[in-house]
Formats: sequence, structure tokens, C-alpha cells
Amino acid sequence: MSTHEETPVNVPAEGELYGYLAEYDTPGELVEAARKVRDAGYTDFDCYSPFPVHGIDPAMGIKRTILPLIIFAGGFTGAASGILLQWYCNAHAWTWNISGKPTWSIPANIPIAYELTILLSVFCSFFGMWALNRLPQVWHPLFRQDRFLRVTDDGFFLAIEARDRRFDTVKTKELLHGAGSIALEPVYLDPDPRSRQMPKWITAFIVASTAFALIPFAIAAKARNSHSSEPHIHIFPDMDFQPKFKSDTEADMFPDGRANRGEIPGTVARGWLEQDETFWHGLDNGQWTTGFPKADGNGQPFAVDDKLVKRGQNRFNIYCSPCHGYDGHGQGMIPERVKSLGGVWQARNLVEAPTADGKGGVVVQMPNGQLFNTISNGFNTMQGYAAQIPAGDRWAIVAYVRALERAQNASRDDLPPGSNF
Repeated sequence: MSTHEETPVNVPAEGELYGYLAEYDTPGELVEAARKVRDAGYTDFDCYSPFPVHGIDPAMGIKRTILPLIIFAGGFTGAASGILLQWYCNAHAWTWNISGKPTWSIPANIPIAYELTILLSVFCSFFGMWALNRLPQVWHPLFRQDRFLRVTDDGFFLAIEARDRRFDTVKTKELLHGAGSIALEPVYLDPDPRSRQMPKWITAFIVASTAFALIPFAIAAKARNSHSSEPHIHIFPDMDFQPKFKSDTEADMFPDGRANRGEIPGTVARGWLEQDETFWHGLDNGQWTTGFPKADGNGQPFAVDDKLVKRGQNRFNIYCSPCHGYDGHGQGMIPERVKSLGGVWQARNLVEAPTADGKGGVVVQMPNGQLFNTISNGFNTMQGYAAQIPAGDRWAIVAYVRALERAQNASRDDLPPGSNF
């Protein structure tokens, strides 16, 4: 049999009535009471328990939260803004052709868009939850009830606020009694309005934390706009003062005092033997080869086919076209840029046919091995690309350049029999 306690204990009652607080014995009784209160038409009420109670949301008539939609909107905004910002910078405002790469490519822009998606989703989730729950709320009338302290232990409570449009002192009490409450007591607001304000120490803590958080940014701003003859402060000195020897410096641990030890005579690093002179150096019995290697660096047959030429075209467009142009005429992006700035510089024409005196068409007349060596080690102002392009790809470029030369210097005799061109 349920017993009812309606007299508040140690709670001042001189403030305005906030509502009624009813206690229930079990989670099931709390769910059933919430269902009855909802069916009675109340909307400004809430349930409190020390742990989540299954089925309490539909019993209270709580609608699905809009927080997922807010998070989706934030994530979509982050993804769209990240992609649009990169499109504006790379494909609209600064359309620089770098190594033949496209100015706009979705895969290349996914990381930034992904990061902004996560960032704005987290912000919307965090601040949206606070806003929807009207937080922070450092004071609540229920905190004045001694009985309500058990809500973190073994108490199950339902509170109806007096501001509810259906609230009536007598009928509301009868409803909560009829729902099986084991205790019922009125809740009053504290008559002192200062008790509803945020404590001063919390405000001071927030202000102080914000000020301290801005200090690193202020120090960084000052450092960027100041000059000093004193050395920097090294918070983590191990990265700047680690024991090491740089090239061409003194080292007392060796008899000759040199830190740069050089190579040990008679030794070759693994994978650097480069025994095949044709493949690695373009030589055949000490002379520039006019053909192609018979094997690659791993001893596998080296085939000059359509696949190799297409690979050469790909590498040529990346490394060679900025200077020599896609058609090999030496009208690439860099010479055109120099020309637009008033300078004069012409990259070598790779497809120029030899003249009658033999002075023209220098690259066309080069043996394949010499062209490979030029790509590897450079010529005049051209730097070598051995460090950037593997040997197999350098031979692929040679094959593509020969195909380019043949295509741009073709004659009728080069056409297949029966051609109508």
C-alpha cells in the first residue's frame, strides 16, 4: 500500500511555487506515471532517475531530437566550404599548372573537406546539445529539496512545473497520487534572486581560463613581429641539440677529425651495382647506344611497346612539359612565363627535324643513350632528373620522345600501304 508524504522537509516555502515533485518506488512505476501525466495533457514535466530507464522517452511523449539534423547541417557545410575554398584557390584564383597535374581534382581535395566536415560536426554536436538543453544551468529549484538528493542513488522522481497550461494545484496533486507516488511535495523558488545567478567564482574561473588560453597566441603574435639578438627559448631542446655530426664538420671521435666519412673503398650499396651499362648509363661498349636496353635493372626483358610509350607520355607530361611543352616544341609554361615578364629563354625543341647542314634537330640526331644521359644528368641549364625519375621511366620518356619526333616529322612514305591520306 502506498503512503503519501506531502509536507516538505527543511524547505522554505516563502518563494513562488515552481511545481510538484513526486517520488516513485520503481522504474516501471515511473514510466507508468509519465504515461498518465502525458495522457492528461501535461507538457512541462520531466522525469529523473539515477540511470537511463528503458521506455521513458515514448512514455513522456518526447519527440525525436533535431540534434542529428543540426550535426548533418554542420557536416555538410564543412564539406561544401572545404571543397569550394580549394576550388576557388586552385581552379579559379590561382590556376597554376604544376608538373602537369590538374588544377582541380576531387580526390586531392578530400582530406581538407573531410577535416572540415568533422570539425563543424563536432562543434554543432557540442554547442547544439548545450543550446537544446538550455545549458549551462547552475541553479535549479529541485536542488533545494532534500528528498531530491536521492536521485543520484535510488530515487525515481517526476516533477510537473506550475507554468504548464493544465497545472492546477488540486488536480495535479490528485493525478500524481493516482499515478502511485510514494511521496509528494511542493517545490518553491528561492525568494532571493541572487541564488539563481551564476556563482561569482565560476564566472571568475571562466574569465581567467579564457585569458590564460589567449596568452600563447599573444606570445606567438609578439614573436612574429619582433626581432632579438638572443637565442630562442628551447622548450624541447633535444630536437635542436641532439648529438649528431653534419657533413664537412669536425668530429674528434675519428683519427682524421672529419665527420664526413665517405664511402668505404671497394664497396657498393645494395641495389646500386648498376651492372648493366645500357640500362643504367645508356652505353653500349663505351659508346652511346642507338637502341634500347635488352633487360631492366632486375634482369627482366625490357619491352618497347605501347605500354612503355604511354608510360613515357605520362612521365613526360609531368617532368618535361613545363619547359619543352606537351608537343616538344620548347614552348612550355615556364618559357612562356619568362616571355610574359619580358625575358628571353627558349627551351630546346625536341622534335625539330635536322637541317641540310646538320645543325638543326640536335635532339633528333642524338643517340638514344645520349638522350637518356641528358635526362639523367642534365645539359647546360637543364638539371638532371635521375633523383626524381627511375631509370625505367627515363627510358620510357626516350621512347615517347622518339614517337613524338616521328609523328611530327612523318612523311607519306611512313604511312602504311593502302592508306588514303
